[in-house]
Amino acid sequence: MEDKLITLAIHTFEKAQILKTLLESEGIDVVINNVNQIQPVVSAGVRVRIKESDLAHALRIIETTRFFKEDKKNYSDETAKMALIPVDFSDYSMRACKVGFEYAASVGAEVMLLHAYYAPFIPSSMSYLGTGLDSAEADSIRQAQDRVKKDVKNMVNEIDNKIKSGELPDVKYNYTIREGLPEDEIIAFTKEHRPMLVVMGTRGKNRKNIDLIGSVTAEIIEVIKAPLLAIPENVAFESLKNADNIAFAMYFNQQDLVAFDYFAELIKGYNPKIHLFNISTSKDEWNEIRLTGTREYLQKHYPDLTVDFTVLDDGDLLESVEKFVQEKQIDVITLTTHRRSMITRIFNPSIARKMLFHSNTALLIIPYS
Repeated sequence: MEDKLITLAIHTFEKAQILKTLLESEGIDVVINNVNQIQPVVSAGVRVRIKESDLAHALRIIETTRFFKEDKKNYSDETAKMALIPVDFSDYSMRACKVGFEYAASVGAEVMLLHAYYAPFIPSSMSYLGTGLDSAEADSIRQAQDRVKKDVKNMVNEIDNKIKSGELPDVKYNYTIREGLPEDEIIAFTKEHRPMLVVMGTRGKNRKNIDLIGSVTAEIIEVIKAPLLAIPENVAFESLKNADNIAFAMYFNQQDLVAFDYFAELIKGYNPKIHLFNISTSKDEWNEIRLTGTREYLQKHYPDLTVDFTVLDDGDLLESVEKFVQEKQIDVITLTTHRRSMITRIFNPSIARKMLFHSNTALLIIPYS
């Protein structure tokens, strides 16, 4: 049987070279290929490919090396009074701006707009290989940079006009432009600045068009270190204050209650009805003891919150969630993400990632270790 090549990861050129060197030092053959040179901003980067038979070995190496370890600092200890809004100049990206600006105004925070773009080039650190830029490549990079600066200027003008007209609240905002893979730059920014909330627009269910921010949201949803609010383009509200029903999925463990504490802080000042529901359709995981304990905890610590409990129907989880969303008219579904290993993420995608492309309902993702 042929031992076919499979894609292990997609990284920037520099990270792909580091990973290639690491794996080859352990006897694993690696091939790297550039991705999407025509539209480099969409899923751009360098594809790291290995033999399928080497996958388990490669994943073990990645799991154990310190280079790929995340720092364990608790982001909530250094949370900034900032709402981060990654943008790609689309209509649904501007809709995320509306929600993000409204949230920032309600909590007295500033807004930071982030646009990341990818221009394919060989970094200066690799120039000794004889792979310097020619004039055509340099011109291409300059044109890409000029195009991004023009797009950002147009976006800033649009936002300023919306603030003047009252369409957006008058909050202090700024923007940053970063060169690199959008998913890498968003994650790096949240590690550096610890925003209170990240707000990202996504296309809704059944949309077939290229969706940069939507696909980036899926890439970062399990590793981002800040709460993330994913806003589909057809979501019914323009501010969290208009979200009347917010669902919160639970596994019924201590970490869920810790995540709920942070969730309660995020929605402080709003008055939605909270719907707790079981993330598993197995009734063994929704028993009376756990239900009673959770109810007592919430009544003691959050007496002002209106909380309802729903047991999902048996069967397909996503279908049960959709039925629940329709019956309860849910505006936002809140999910927590476990800090799971890379192996688990590859072979068992999270509920959050699945639901991102399965629903027109906004998703609020709260990370915890």
